[in-house]
Amino acid sequence: MIAVFAVGYLIPEHAIIPVQGASKRDWNPSSFWYEPWGRSGVHKGIDIFAPYGRPVVAPVGGIVLFRGDMGMGGRAIIILGPRWRFHYFAHLSQWHVSPLSFVSRGQLIGEVGTSGNAAGKPPHLHYAITSLLPRPWRISNATQGWKRMFFLDPNGVVGGT
Repeated sequence: MIAVFAVGYLIPEHAIIPVQGASKRDWNPSSFWYEPWGRSGVHKGIDIFAPYGRPVVAPVGGIVLFRGDMGMGGRAIIILGPRWRFHYFAHLSQWHVSPLSFVSRGQLIGEVGTSGNAAGKPPHLHYAITSLLPRPWRISNATQGWKRMFFLDPNGVVGGT
């Protein structure tokens, strides 16, 4: 069992920005763990703004664990990638993958949209990363601070300009 976890950490991540043609100028880097943020209280990811229908690609290789409707997230996808990290994509207009399929880094998985609670707002991709293994040293006294042990700041994970 320990060997399985170790192998997951040995797979290189080398994440890319999940919206085709986007750069770090297309989101506010301060939006991760921003509050107050609607019904969720705290914004636990980043919103990458792009034209409606712009391709969303897998930032890492992995397996699609979920594809469906997630309420506030609307049309969403969850991919389990290297280092036992879950990559969550929300507000999609379309998806192009099936549950339990393998995806490669850069592969088309969906399209930017306004589904869920993004209806009536500019089209964007909500992108969040969580870890299967908790990082208790990241807990803070902030609102929902205990959840910080599971969420990673996408700003520090994706490359690009």
